[in-house]
Amino acid sequence: MQCFVLDLSLLVEEALRIPSSSFIETVDRAASLLRGESGRVGNLTIVNRLVELEPLGEALVIGDLHGDLESLVVILQTSRFLEKMEKTEEATLIFLGDYGDRGDRSAEIYYVILKLKLAFPGQVVLLRGNHEAPKDLLGYPHDLPAQFQNRFGEDWELAYEKTRALCAYFYNAVFVEDRYLMVHGGVSPEISSLQDIALAQENRNLALLEDLLWSDPDEDVQGVSSSPRGAGKLFGKNVTEDVLGKLNAKILIRGHESSDLGFKINHDGKVLTLFSRKGSPYFNRYGAYLQLPLSEKFEDAQQLVPWIHKF
Repeated sequence: MQCFVLDLSLLVEEALRIPSSSFIETVDRAASLLRGESGRVGNLTIVNRLVELEPLGEALVIGDLHGDLESLVVILQTSRFLEKMEKTEEATLIFLGDYGDRGDRSAEIYYVILKLKLAFPGQVVLLRGNHEAPKDLLGYPHDLPAQFQNRFGEDWELAYEKTRALCAYFYNAVFVEDRYLMVHGGVSPEISSLQDIALAQENRNLALLEDLLWSDPDEDVQGVSSSPRGAGKLFGKNVTEDVLGKLNAKILIRGHESSDLGFKINHDGKVLTLFSRKGSPYFNRYGAYLQLPLSEKFEDAQQLVPWIHKF
C-alpha cells in the first residue's frame, strides 16, 4: 500500500500558493494516472468510464463542491477519513463531481483532489459532473476561465486547457453490486446494462452521458420529461426502479441538486442526493456528506440517514 503521510492544513496551504507550473504538473500527472487506469486497482475494478467497487470497508461520499475549499476541509477534518485511508486500503473516497465554478477556490479544489488521487490511486474515485462535461454539455455559468485568470495570471490558459482535458478521464459512475449506483446527475430509461454506463461518453449523440450528468429525479413524473435546466431530463420513480432492478442495485446516490439540509431523499427511498458545499449562490443551511459502511446492505436511503453528516 502506498502511504501518503498527510497534513491536511499543509496541503491546503500549498494549494493556496501553488504556482501555475506546479499546478499544471499535478494535472498532467493525474491525467496520466487516470488515462492508464484499467482492470483491478486496489478495491476498484475499472471498466472504461465505470468503477466497480467491492463491498468492503467504508466509503466517504462527497457531493458538489463548486470551489468551496472550506467545506472540503471541514469534511476531511471532521470525518478523519484520510487517516483511515492511510491505515487501510478498505477506505474509499468518492467525489460525485462538480468541483469548479461558482465558488472562488476552484483551482484549489482541483489541486487538493488530484493530490489525493495521486497519493491513493486505488482509494480515490473522481466522478464527472455537468461542470466537467464535454463542451457541448458544459454547465453554466462556467466561470472557471475567469477564476484561473485571476489565480494564475498570464499562464492561466494552459492551466485551464489542461484541467478541461483532464475532465474527460473522470468516471461516469460507481457501482457496488446489490447496493449502490453512484452518478452525478441521474439515470435514463435507455440504461439496460452497466456497459451502457461505462461507454456513455462514446455514444455519438451523447444523450446517455447527458442524462448521467444532468438529469434529476421528480416525484410527479412518470417516465421522463423535459428538464427546466435545459439539459438532461426529469425522471420518475418508475425509471429509477427499472434501472436499479436491471443493474442489481438498491439505491441511487447522486449530487447535482442543492438542498437546504445538504441532502434529500426521493422516489420512496430509492434516491439519495448529497450536496456538500455551502454559501452563495445556494444559501443552503447545511452541507452534507455520507460516511458509509459498504459491507452492510440497505434497502432504501432512509436507512442511510444515520451515516449522513451535516455541517
